[in-house]
Amino acid sequence: MTTDPVADLLTRIRNANMAGLETVEAPVSRLKANIARVLKDEGFIKNFRLVRADNKHFLRIYLKNETGKKAITGIRRESKPGLRRYVGADDIPRVLNGAGVIILSTPKGVMTGREAKKSRVGGELLCSVW
Repeated sequence: MTTDPVADLLTRIRNANMAGLETVEAPVSRLKANIARVLKDEGFIKNFRLVRADNKHFLRIYLKNETGKKAITGIRRESKPGLRRYVGADDIPRVLNGAGVIILSTPKGVMTGREAKKSRVGGELLCSVW
């Protein structure tokens, strides 16, 4: 059991991306599946799928690795179990002047910073991707 499952997912994605792998697997949860959905919608990954093998459920993520160019340059956990970071709708930060994406957990679900500003909701900063 890990203390921070979201950080574990992000580390698996980061390591697989750096190694040039096409897929990465992680234990599934609803929050992780929603983070993968946002990454797919923003074009950072090709696709994701929920896989069941030997009575265990996994989240299989298909990374976007084109020749010499990776879709994910960096991925960082913002809110940690020891120090949670919550922001209001007006205080949502930008990543690389809008080139990156902030992923938040809001009362309306997991969404990007742009969607949260448009919906006028704040929440917990989960991670930033660029």
